[in-house]
Amino acid sequence: MTTVSLALVRELAVMVKAPRMLYLHWPFGHALGEPNNRDQQYTVLHDAFSMARCAPRPGLIVDLPYPWKRHIYTPISDWTEESQAFLQGLAQALQEEKTQV
Repeated sequence: MTTVSLALVRELAVMVKAPRMLYLHWPFGHALGEPNNRDQQYTVLHDAFSMARCAPRPGLIVDLPYPWKRHIYTPISDWTEESQAFLQGLAQALQEEKTQV
């Protein structure tokens, strides 16, 4: 079963070595987003589903660039199409992995 975790502390995410992890630089207790901000929360869920679908292998940590506040999130119109933010984060994670080898 494919699993995806959400991390709020990147250093801990590296130490835990979860199979697939999305990192968000957000306050503790708010891994899915601000209270009552449905579009923000759906965006994170959408990216988690994308990670489960697209991660080429276990062990990746993808940094999501979303700011905590003052950002407008577009409602998800197609849950099967990956967001640009996720695709950019995945490409960056794979590139960083190549340079570490």
